[in-house]
Amino acid sequence: QVQLQESGPGLVKPSQTLSLTCTVSGNSDIANYYYWYWIRQPPGKGLEWIGTIENSGSTTYSPSLKSRTSISRDTSKKQFTLQLTSVTPEDTAMYYCAIKCSIRTTIMCDWWGQGTQVTVSS
Repeated sequence: QVQLQESGPGLVKPSQTLSLTCTVSGNSDIANYYYWYWIRQPPGKGLEWIGTIENSGSTTYSPSLKSRTSISRDTSKKQFTLQLTSVTPEDTAMYYCAIKCSIRTTIMCDWWGQGTQVTVSS
């Protein structure tokens, strides 16, 4: 089994950079075999895919967030990080890290973190 835990500040000021870390524990062989994802859910809305990092380190981002998003991965530390620059109140959401996901009209993942609430406010 795989466990994921998000960490980072719960409050970010507008125009600043949101930085979150996901720490992976459990079966590393399983975790490292699959792609890793960041997903968010704004209040009252559905899940939104932010981006994906592959085993090779290659990344893919949501077109709507691509210009502001960076995802990196440190396999030795079993961590991957999300940076979202120039945040606005519209970036307020519950942020999740996940592994082995299907991103289609719905988002389904085998393993999820519990989520961390991020509020963008001055």
